[in-house]
Amino acid sequence: MTVADTIKIPGRRSFARGIHPDDKKTLCSGSPAEILPTPQSVLIPLSQHIGAPCKAAVKPRTDVAVGDVVGDSEAFVSAPVHASVAGTTAAATVVTLPNGQHVGAIPITTAEEQPLTGRALWDDIYGGDWSIDAIDSFEPKRIAEAVRAAGLVGMGGATFPTHVKLARNPDKPIDTLLINGCECEPYLTSDHRLMLEAPKAIIAGAILAARAAGAERIIIAIEDNKPDAIEKMQSAAGGTGVDVVGVHTLYPMGGEKQLIVAVMAREVPTGGLPLDVGVVVVNVATAAAVARAVMREKPLTHRIISVTGEGIATPKNILAPVGASYADLIEFCGGLTDQASRVISGGPMMGFTLGDLETPVTKGTSGVVVLTEAQTRKADETACVRCGRCVEVCPLGLVPTRIALAARNNDWEMARRYYITACCECGCCAYVCPAEIPLVQLIRAGKAGMPRD
Repeated sequence: MTVADTIKIPGRRSFARGIHPDDKKTLCSGSPAEILPTPQSVLIPLSQHIGAPCKAAVKPRTDVAVGDVVGDSEAFVSAPVHASVAGTTAAATVVTLPNGQHVGAIPITTAEEQPLTGRALWDDIYGGDWSIDAIDSFEPKRIAEAVRAAGLVGMGGATFPTHVKLARNPDKPIDTLLINGCECEPYLTSDHRLMLEAPKAIIAGAILAARAAGAERIIIAIEDNKPDAIEKMQSAAGGTGVDVVGVHTLYPMGGEKQLIVAVMAREVPTGGLPLDVGVVVVNVATAAAVARAVMREKPLTHRIISVTGEGIATPKNILAPVGASYADLIEFCGGLTDQASRVISGGPMMGFTLGDLETPVTKGTSGVVVLTEAQTRKADETACVRCGRCVEVCPLGLVPTRIALAARNNDWEMARRYYITACCECGCCAYVCPAEIPLVQLIRAGKAGMPRD
């Protein structure tokens, strides 16, 4: 039993339902982060977040430095985007992201000389001193403003603008900041490596985020299949008042609503947000980015990405610039194997199949998973046998087969009645379906096609 197991929390360290897929973490969890050589060009999408897209802030043939703003928006729920390399911009174009969204993008041709490369780049982002002694000098409003200016979004995949989470709402006070270190998606290990290699940056960012949000307690939750990360984070948190707790390994523990139940024993209402129950949830990578944004006044330009799976030659965790292509990452890992069949942006449960490897990675890209032909060979879909397995595993207590049926038939009244918009698209239902019904794909299509009121 570790210290994390003995810390008192209201929750039972688990939640109802969920599944236990083979996590496949060992392919990449033991690989320290490597720095991607600066690509010849990057493509910076102007929308890498939930909320209003940015407008181009630079003209073609403009020389930019690392960290220069290349896109911004006046909307509150939005986040600026920055140049991740030094170089020269080209005319704005349109790119299709892995989720099918078409967004504007700024191409940048990389300059021959870059200010930071290799280990120096890592040290600038995650290394050096992260002393918390001066944190009390940062006013809450100033922290939120620095987070907004740095373009921070949820780096666990949700990409919700972080400054919106940290902005204080007198009508909904926050008492607890939950730092999400679960990384429950199979294969992915970028957060795991960050906790091992930059724990003090995470702690500093957590304390800053809590100060901004007004939270009195900080809890870092990590699934118990990562004992080395728990130990590292406990050591880094020593003397800070930050609690590190182990939670049970259960997919999708990394979902905000599931994590809040497991740690705080509070249930976020359907259609509600964590702040409705006095909680703010921030991913560990986002917390580290908060520290850099506030203490070093540096924007989010790079992130760690797991490039893994049985279809990749040498699985690695890579520190890469936003806007690098998936092809750049895969080439750095030795390329695809002869058995490679499908490249997924994100993990196999919630990710999107890539149709073009020249697609750029974004702030929310946590991983690239390459599956083999044997893994993607799919049985024919059959009729629903009404076994109820999808209902048994749904962490939100929904009826996925009903929602999928409504979406397939464009029955929007039925879709709303069964709370289609509440579905978090975790994939538990499709994972256990004996009829091989593409439940998640149907629900996603239904959300996209449902008329707006």
